[in-house]
Amino acid sequence: MSAKILVVEDEPAIQALIAVNLKRAGHEVVAALDAETARRHVDEMLPDLVLLDWMLPGMSGLEFARRLRGDARTRNVPIIMLTARGEESDKVQGLTTGADDYVTKPFSPKELLARIQAVLRRQRPQAAEDALEVNDLRLDPVTHRVTAAGRAVNLGPTEFRLLHFLMAHAERVHSRVQLLDQVWGDHVFVEERTVDVHIRRLRAALEATGHDALVQTVRGSGYRLSAEAAEQ
Repeated sequence: MSAKILVVEDEPAIQALIAVNLKRAGHEVVAALDAETARRHVDEMLPDLVLLDWMLPGMSGLEFARRLRGDARTRNVPIIMLTARGEESDKVQGLTTGADDYVTKPFSPKELLARIQAVLRRQRPQAAEDALEVNDLRLDPVTHRVTAAGRAVNLGPTEFRLLHFLMAHAERVHSRVQLLDQVWGDHVFVEERTVDVHIRRLRAALEATGHDALVQTVRGSGYRLSAEAAEQ
């Protein structure tokens, strides 16, 4: 699974090594040497994950992590701390601050990539390459095919991403704002009602086999995909 990764590391050689390996693995990389620069990058586009060095000039990595966790927009962005501090108390402090994982220097590129993939799988199940199936509705992210009761379903790219996200988070209710952030991207500025238009298109594509009933409207909250009967 590929992701937009922000690397915040003040040692240019280490930063370059990390960036090269991440790009080879198919990730999009944005790099910063300090927290202030990293903050500007986050303001421009929300990353899928932040690799954050503990010891940074100016604002420390710990303080930057606290600020990310304290902001509603960045609260759920995964953070992996990078540090030469290997004591248990330091790890506990980093994880308590809000980091999702903690990698001690020196580390191998393979270990770092494995840690990144593990965190992304937990945080972004829709980014995994495994096929998803709910009530005979099947979506394969690798072949980009959707079938309902064995019949091919033709979806536009936005409807495909929307269905993928809803199936990956089945039974959870998502507001229009959350869907815009997760499916369109938080840097894309479109009206909330755009979600309603694409939900209608998705339901229309699933109507022939009755699978449109899986995509449910939850009054006052948003939408969910559920195998259960919709609430009255």
